[in-house]
This record gives sequence, structure tokens and C-alpha cells, in this order.
Amino acid sequence: MDKFYNKTLLRLETTIDELEIETDYSIQRIEAVIDIILKCLSEVKEYVLNRGFKNIDEEIHFFKHQKPAIVSKLIYYNAIYKIETKKPYGAKPIKKYLNDELKKLKRYFDNNLEFYKYYRTNNSFIDDKLFVRGKYDIKLSLDTYYFEADRNFSTSHDYKVAKIIANDLIQVYLEDQLHNTTYREKSTDLPNLNWTGSKTALIELIYALHSRAVLDNGNADIKVIAKTFERAFNVDLGDFYHTFMELKSRKINRTKFLDSLRDALIRKMDEQEEM
Repeated sequence: MDKFYNKTLLRLETTIDELEIETDYSIQRIEAVIDIILKCLSEVKEYVLNRGFKNIDEEIHFFKHQKPAIVSKLIYYNAIYKIETKKPYGAKPIKKYLNDELKKLKRYFDNNLEFYKYYRTNNSFIDDKLFVRGKYDIKLSLDTYYFEADRNFSTSHDYKVAKIIANDLIQVYLEDQLHNTTYREKSTDLPNLNWTGSKTALIELIYALHSRAVLDNGNADIKVIAKTFERAFNVDLGDFYHTFMELKSRKINRTKFLDSLRDALIRKMDEQEEM
């Protein structure tokens, strides 16, 4: 089971990454990603229904960890699709809209606080009730989704786990959008800065900052960092991932621009000491 699942999940994540590299959160790309996830989920469902599970522990592991990892991606991208298609115009309406979406996440958290605690503290004492098919307790805060789902491929709480994982990602997305909206508001009176170095040099710098984990405590996605630099310095980096691959393939001096920055700064420090 693990071998099949890990191979399937890796293929899914690689395909999604490749699509995300090509463009920003465009509606068409999100639609394509959702379609890919649905096909992947269908493959996993067919495998599970045909093969079954060796024992209860394998079944619990699948519905507590493996299936939610895939379903959470579906919930996340579907939520982003809805957010983007319903987003209003204007900075103030957008900020209110995004804050309202964050409040929805908070309400879900408040309504499912006990399960959040159970899941996030890695408890397992009632896993046999939550993550085994055919078992459910109406007192354990069930989502309506469970009663509509295929009982052969669902338990009472696997969807709730996926929802928790997805909501964490949605929160990050909404907060990034709020930050970008606020930044654009505050920067309207500032002069525009244009990147006049090479695009390769800027990509080298971006990947260095990402590798050093100095943005958002290391939680900033490389695509978000790249887009931020593109907006800040009025530059189109194109396929920055491909450029990075070319940097990696250099035989010598793979950090040419970073080395030149260091040399230039030391030279400037030395010159000022001599004054």
C-alpha cells in the first residue's frame, strides 16, 4: 500500500509543481490542478477498493494520513478557485473580503476545537472510531459530507483531517494576499525601482534567500518570493525554475552574483575605513 501511495503522491505533487512554475494563480491553472487531483484520487480509490487493507492499523493509517493528504489539496485549490472568482475590485473591498474569508476559517476551527486538539496532539485512543469504515458516532461532531460520501472509501473523520490541513494552507494564502494588498496601498507614493542587473543574478539571489529561510520564518514559497521581486522591481523572470537548474549545472562559480555582492560590500567597507 505504502509503495503505491508514495509513488502516486509524488507524481501528483510533481505535476502540480510543474503547473505552478508556469504561471501564477490563474483560474485556468487552478481548474487544471483540480482535474489532476480528482484523477489521482480516483486511482487511489480504485486501488483501495480492489486491494483492501491488510489490517485495521493499515486502514487507520490510510484514512488518517494518506487519503487526507490528497483530499486536502482538492479542498485547498477549490477554495482558492472560489476566492479568486469572487474577489471584488478595489483595495478596501478586497481587504474586507479576505478578512471575511479568514473569519470563516476561524469559525470552523472554533466549531471543531476538540478534534483539532485530538489530531494536532497526535492522539490515537479513538482512531478505531474515527478512521475505520462503517463506524461512526453522531456525538463526535460529524460533517454532513460523511453521510453523502461513499462509505466504502470514507470514514467519519478523514474529511475533517483533510479540511484541517487545507485550512492551514488557505490561511497562509489569504494572509499573503492581505499582505500584498496592504503593501501595494502603502507603496503607491514610492518611486518605482527597476531591476537593471541580469535576470539570472536576481534568480540566484531569490533562491539564496529562500534557502537561507529568512522570509516568513522559512515558510515563504519560492513562487511567492519570485512574484514579490517581480512586482517590486518591475521585471519578468520567466521560467525562473529552469534558470535555477542552469545555475546548478554550472561547472564552476555557481554563485557568481552572490560572490560579487560579497566582494562589492567588503570593498565598500574597506574604502570607507580608509576615508
